[in-house]
Amino acid sequence: MPLMSMKRSKTEAAGGAALNLSTSALSLTVTTHCGPRVTALSSRTGRAGNLFLEFPVGAPRAHGYNLLGGHRLWHSPEDIVRTYQPDDAPLAVKNLLNGVALTQPTEEKTGLQKSLRLELVGQRTVKVTHALTNRGLWAVECAPWALTMLRGGGYGVLSLPPKGNHAAGDLLPTYSIVPWSYTDLSFPVWSPHRDFIGIDVPKAPAAQKLGITHYPGWSAYWLEGTTFVKYAAVLPDVNYPDFGCCFETFTDGTMIEFETLGALASLAPRRTTTHVEYWTLLDGFAKPNTDAAFNTLATAVRRWIAGL
Repeated sequence: MPLMSMKRSKTEAAGGAALNLSTSALSLTVTTHCGPRVTALSSRTGRAGNLFLEFPVGAPRAHGYNLLGGHRLWHSPEDIVRTYQPDDAPLAVKNLLNGVALTQPTEEKTGLQKSLRLELVGQRTVKVTHALTNRGLWAVECAPWALTMLRGGGYGVLSLPPKGNHAAGDLLPTYSIVPWSYTDLSFPVWSPHRDFIGIDVPKAPAAQKLGITHYPGWSAYWLEGTTFVKYAAVLPDVNYPDFGCCFETFTDGTMIEFETLGALASLAPRRTTTHVEYWTLLDGFAKPNTDAAFNTLATAVRRWIAGL
């Protein structure tokens, strides 16, 4: 993508200063007065507007943490104290030729410092590099945890690994589905198919969460004709949190979160661990709630991933 095709401008979001980055195809907004958070992502050729969920300014906090909505970086495994450390302070901002790097002050209680690097690497592609740096005096066991909150009313899909053949000698399991204690697989929000699990967000009558230990690395969310696709490579021979989950999704019927995770490891002082996602927005695809619609979308997604 020619660098001149990216536009950068100052704006406001979530009650404070922010930056807007855009190409001819998409636009995103990231906070600079707190976070880092990506509060908005929209297609400039679609009609859905901002696909990311936005909480109103002054909304109640969760265990002291201002959720705001949109995309955030946490560290896993989830802990009511460590995970929910506030990120209300202004960020260090470094403009890049095709994006921006944002770094928060070190968390006092954990010694961890979070940063996001957002790069527009194509007219419709965003590269998001998440980094955790240990500024403390001792090692911390953690994993980067990238969470994207999306508006309700749409339909999500989690792609599944290719099917094997028992007659050809495929005798061993290849992945696990991990439900949380409150997950009810009888709810109509869940729709299992051969090659994907469908998530019909408005049909979730209560909070639901599901994880997976291996998958093709991509998930997608369709809303009003625009499809958000999130891809993170699954790393071989590493440990992941939560019984080995590299992807998790949460919904309560009003919104949905797509969450990818990096490797769980002991992060030594002065060391950094990173986790990379790629995003795209696709317009004009049908709601992927049938095998045929999903297969059409999957073909386009695989083509996009091959070009990364």
